[in-house]
Amino acid sequence: MEASVPAELLACQHCLGERRWRGLVWLSGEVEDVRARGLALWHALGVKAPLWVGPEPPAGLEAAAWLPAAKARNRLGGEHDLIVFDALSPGAGFDPDAFGALSGTLRAGGLLVLLTPDDWGARPDADYARLAAHPHAAEALSAHYLARLARLLEASPRTIRWPAQGVPMLPDWPEASPSGPAAEPAPDDGDCLTADQAEAVARLVRLRRRRPLVLTADRGRGKTAALGIACARLLAKAQQDGAEIEILVTAPRPAAVAGLFERLAALCPEGRRQGNRFEDAGGRVTFLAPDELSARVARGEAGGAGTWLLVDEAAAMPAGLLGQWLSAFPRIAFATTVHGYEGAGRGFALRFRARLERLTPEWREYHLSAPIRWAEDDPLEALTSRLLMLDAEPVAPDDIGSKATAAWRVESPEALAHDEPRLRTLFGLLVQAHYRTTPSDLRHLLDGPDTRVVTLGDAAGPAAVAVVADEGGFDAALAERVARGERRPRGHLMAQSLAAHAGSREALTGRLRRVQRIAVHPAARRRGLGRELLTREREAAGEAGVALLGASFGAEPGLLAFWRAQGFRTVRLGLTREAATGEHAVMVVAPAGEGGEALAERLASHFQALLPSLLAFELKALDPAVALALLAEGEPRPLDDAARRDLEDVAHGHRDPALVRPAIQALIRLVAAREGTVEADADLTALAAWAFQGRDTAWLAARLGLAGGKAVDAWRRQQVARRLAGPTLSSGRGEG
Repeated sequence: MEASVPAELLACQHCLGERRWRGLVWLSGEVEDVRARGLALWHALGVKAPLWVGPEPPAGLEAAAWLPAAKARNRLGGEHDLIVFDALSPGAGFDPDAFGALSGTLRAGGLLVLLTPDDWGARPDADYARLAAHPHAAEALSAHYLARLARLLEASPRTIRWPAQGVPMLPDWPEASPSGPAAEPAPDDGDCLTADQAEAVARLVRLRRRRPLVLTADRGRGKTAALGIACARLLAKAQQDGAEIEILVTAPRPAAVAGLFERLAALCPEGRRQGNRFEDAGGRVTFLAPDELSARVARGEAGGAGTWLLVDEAAAMPAGLLGQWLSAFPRIAFATTVHGYEGAGRGFALRFRARLERLTPEWREYHLSAPIRWAEDDPLEALTSRLLMLDAEPVAPDDIGSKATAAWRVESPEALAHDEPRLRTLFGLLVQAHYRTTPSDLRHLLDGPDTRVVTLGDAAGPAAVAVVADEGGFDAALAERVARGERRPRGHLMAQSLAAHAGSREALTGRLRRVQRIAVHPAARRRGLGRELLTREREAAGEAGVALLGASFGAEPGLLAFWRAQGFRTVRLGLTREAATGEHAVMVVAPAGEGGEALAERLASHFQALLPSLLAFELKALDPAVALALLAEGEPRPLDDAARRDLEDVAHGHRDPALVRPAIQALIRLVAAREGTVEADADLTALAAWAFQGRDTAWLAARLGLAGGKAVDAWRRQQVARRLAGPTLSSGRGEG
């Protein structure tokens, strides 16, 4: 089927180019007709860098110009003049993450062409298969998310609509200036495109010890390129001084810093680039994944005097990990996108600011506001942000003094989809509280099966929110096959993990409710709202016949203490760090309904019995503070006369501490359980690292600032004596 492109649509694209803007063209109708019109527009524009996104390329299209939506991240850092996003063809669907990621790669004057059916939003599309947890079928799910997108596009005055059997409906663009779009003043720095970018580069190059720089920007402001330009300047300066510099770079994934290495290679043509490593006469710039960087810091192989670290997309990583690097690297910069296809920039600022103030009070911040790929007031940027809620932020509650004054509410997904202000506020809460939020999370909120959203709030909107999902309920035969690794039904993350790692078939046959997200507005924290949400949801789960309420998150002492205070116990810890976060994933549960108490006890006891051997081998490199927090959850054994005698021998220097390690381990668990671990002193943490993780004398000496093995031996004896005589053990000989 052939189609022609109306002249007025081409004129509209020309109009956008004059203003250095980009636009969204919405084509709807039957599959063959819509694809034909999309191809006609593709050929009529004849741009240099087009991209067709869909399950398969149209006939005659070059393979290099086609991309399946699942590989959208591969194009981050690239640029396009036209993107056709096929959400219509058989097997196609609207992938929110791909749409959000690719929209930022479109240059000024470009068009993002969206292909959909006429009744878009009437039913789920093919991409909902990723949302359909067992036993739900994708076609049976609700489609509130897609219906909302269709309503917003229809109502937007900036959407270019080309419906079936009709003429294009074009926006009424404001008059263009005769002299063309207003341009940013040319920066003095010839390598930079805006004054903002030039200032960011200057600040990076003159970075001082213990004065971290925080760079924030919306998408398309040249933040990552600024990091690359600064690296080139630093290498050139080192070469000029006859020295060498090593700059480490980290980000959630290598694709996030592709622009950095491209800019670096362009400015240093005599250098050598091999993947994510660049080297020339002035030194090296090396990318390390967060988990590898954290491991090197822990081993003392990264950081220290004279070292540099650039962290891109810092908001996508936990504050605890950033804090580790902040302590290790004298010169460090954190760059992050405030509003983007992966949200959390605001949360980063809120969560990390306190740590910066405490550790490096002279830190500096700079915000890049001038866009580079397009001009101010770009229609596509505003429209995409609204569709995907890339700029969602919470609204401060009016006057919530405590949980007693907050109204509890179970949210209706259908009502939320039609209440844009409330949905924006609610989603903004989740974005600012979590280190990684994607556009597909909004779809899950509105259409995820067995998903429940509860809030506490006032007239201004929700001040706290929890998103939970039901898991388990498998029949015995399926549970057995899943536990043996023969089946992996979609979804049920916690239930399947407990079956695979703890061998618990009951976690699959029983019912479990997992807290996927929980967030409290910063202005309403420390007032019991989070505790109230969990208490209410635990009661609701029990009434619904759910045995356990659980959660999974990155292991960090403060978070572990919070969940433990709410009655949750750890039942699993990942053996390796997650590459994107650098932390070990931990799972916790609390009994909710019938059978929950016994199941929670079995799972927790199994984990505690396994924990010491894991710490001695697979988890030898685990953060000792996390190890101590986990050890504190176990039921401590009272010290009998033999153990107390062993400890007293060590304390008085009569025996080597290694020869009574079991007694020292029992002492540590007893002290940790009774005193708590959130504010545990460095000595107790270090003693636990030696006793359970085999941290050697050299590690202890470096950690504690001691000189030599004899000093470490004396310190160990002192710690045993101190803990043995502590107030928690003063109830008498032979008693706990």
